[in-house]
Amino acid sequence: SIETVLLRHEDGRNSVCVSSQAGCPMGCTFCRTASYGFARNLGVYEIVAQALFFSYFLKRLNARITNVIFMGMGEPFLNYDNVMGAIRILNERHCFDIGARKISISTCGITEGIARLAEEKLQLNLAISLNAPDDNLRSELMPVNNKYSISQIIEAVRDYIKVTNRRVMFEYVLLDGINDSREQATRLASLLAGLLCFVNLIPYNGKGELK
Repeated sequence: SIETVLLRHEDGRNSVCVSSQAGCPMGCTFCRTASYGFARNLGVYEIVAQALFFSYFLKRLNARITNVIFMGMGEPFLNYDNVMGAIRILNERHCFDIGARKISISTCGITEGIARLAEEKLQLNLAISLNAPDDNLRSELMPVNNKYSISQIIEAVRDYIKVTNRRVMFEYVLLDGINDSREQATRLASLLAGLLCFVNLIPYNGKGELK
């Protein structure tokens, strides 16, 4: 089974948060999906079907999907071709007609995927799940950091911005007493200084202890 979430905003936006995989292989300690393990990649139409479900739901309310976020289960860049295939259908004028600038992809920092996205002829939004300002802590929270370090990710983002001139979002889940000190905030600001980016602070909604 997979999860799809509809986010209805007060300003009238209707964002669908879609999954790209059943489960996830990334193993982030604060993420419930990680506890399910990884089952498989989703096909193009399995991704599209998630948007289609809520498209029908919203139609009954005289509303439509305005945004799509690849921030559900899975790492989108580990299913790159199917994710891009779904995006082209979502973007197609005779299908969902959702503007490319209204579609966002969130990654744990797969640098090869960031480089490939920079070469796409679509003005998509890129989000990086960072969650720590240093490698030691990030590796504890996100094992993927052992392969893709913060410095590698920042370098890939610099190249992405140079090619696309598009602003990048860094997602930062606030974990009480773990990554939310004033010192860590200062280090994060120094790390991202000079980048065309912004930080999305996300309050942690988990229950119990981290894994």
